[in-house]
Amino acid sequence: MQGRSVLAIVGVGRLGGALLSGLLRAGRTPSDVLAAERDERRAAEIAASFGVKVVDPPAAVAEAEVVVLAVKPQDMGSVLAEIRDHVRPGALVVSVAAGVTSTFVAERMPPGTAVVRVMTNTPLLVDEAMSALCAGPGAGDEHLAAVEEMLRPVGRVVRVSEAQLDAVTALSGSGPAYFFYLIEAMIEGGVLLGLPRALAAELVVQTAAGSARMLRDAPGPGDAGGVGGVGGAGGGEHPSLLREAVTSPGGTTIAALRQLDRGGVRAAVLDAVEAACARSRELGAS
Repeated sequence: MQGRSVLAIVGVGRLGGALLSGLLRAGRTPSDVLAAERDERRAAEIAASFGVKVVDPPAAVAEAEVVVLAVKPQDMGSVLAEIRDHVRPGALVVSVAAGVTSTFVAERMPPGTAVVRVMTNTPLLVDEAMSALCAGPGAGDEHLAAVEEMLRPVGRVVRVSEAQLDAVTALSGSGPAYFFYLIEAMIEGGVLLGLPRALAAELVVQTAAGSARMLRDAPGPGDAGGVGGVGGAGGGEHPSLLREAVTSPGGTTIAALRQLDRGGVRAAVLDAVEAACARSRELGAS
C-alpha cells in the first residue's frame, strides 16, 4: 500500500459522505477518489458537492486499490455480490458497516482479498471522529497502517480485536446519538425554566463542548504533561473527579444529580449501551 492509491467509496450516505468530505479536507485530491452511486439524481449531487467522479459500484471498484464499503448492513450481501467479480487483485477492502464481520465480507470477495473492518462515527464531519479498526482475513500490519493513515486526518484511531467491535459500535459508533439525546433534553429543561430556546441551546452546547475538552485535553492536578486522563489515556482528568469538582456540598448540582439517580439514569445508560451491542451482534448474524 505504498503511495497515494485510488479510493472508491461504495455507499455515499450519511457516513460515507462524511468520510468522503473529511478525506478531501485532509488533502486527498478528487481525482484520487471515486464515489459509487446508481441513482442519477444523487450521483449529480455528489459530483457537484465534492467534485469527484461518480460511477456505479462495479465500475468504481474496478479502478480502485482501496474500496470502502459504507453501505447499510442489510444491503451488504447484495452489494458484495454485485462487486465481487470487479475487485482488483491486491485491493484492500475496508468495511465500515455496523455488525458485519470481516469474515462475512472476505467470504464474498475474491480469494486472498485483504479486509479491514472499521467502526467510526459521524463526528467525521468535523474531523473529530473516533475510529476503531481490526484486521480481517488477508490483512496484515501494512493494511492496518494504510487505513490508519486514511482515517487519522479526520479524528482519532485505535486498533482493537474484532471481538471488541460490537462493544465499540455500542459505545462510540452510536455514542453521538446518546449525547445529542441528553443535550436535547437539557435544552428542553432550559425552555421549561423560561429561557428562550436559542439561548438554552447556546448555553447547553457550549457547556457540552467545554466539558468534552476538559475530559480530553485539560491536565489534571500535578499533571505536567497530560499523563492521567480517562483510564490513563492521557490528557484531562477522570470524569468522576471533574463531576466532584462541580458538586458543592448542599448545592444545586448535588440536588440535580440526586434526581438523576432517582430516575435511574446511570442504569438506563448501561442498559442502552448493552442493547446497542446486542443489536450489533444481531446484525452480524443476519
